[in-house]
Amino acid sequence: MEDGTFRTPSDCRDTGFDVRNWDVREDCEVRQILDRIADKWSLLIIALLDERSMRFTELRREVDGISQRMLARTLRHLERDGLVERTVHPVVPPRVDYALTPLGASLHSTIKALVDWTERHQAEIIAARDAYDARAASAETSSADAGAGGAEAAPIGR
Repeated sequence: MEDGTFRTPSDCRDTGFDVRNWDVREDCEVRQILDRIADKWSLLIIALLDERSMRFTELRREVDGISQRMLARTLRHLERDGLVERTVHPVVPPRVDYALTPLGASLHSTIKALVDWTERHQAEIIAARDAYDARAASAETSSADAGAGGAEAAPIGR
């Protein structure tokens, strides 16, 4: 196999940690998987299911702001990716439980590391946001004081 070729159209393994490979190839599974697991609903659902298996209605109560449709869609995608297992119990009324698979549980530790990093650095991030907002407000005020004139404001630098 030549350098730079892939086994199949969607196979982009062994590209190293070169982020450019994630965006260049639309059909790259890495990008698609990252898009799926990094969305806000998936992260919350995986975190909740790490504690125990849950029914659909329990998840809906616990995930603030998610619609029934979005929860069902997210669970289907997570199940398709092998991260969540759906168990239908033959009882009346029907009972369906969702639980993390071993693959999903292994992802939870990565999510936990990301949350831990965020908690450790949230004060720095808030300070950076405040500083940026102050520079942006100052630039807008300076631009307005100079007159509209149709000129676009320059990017804000540090």
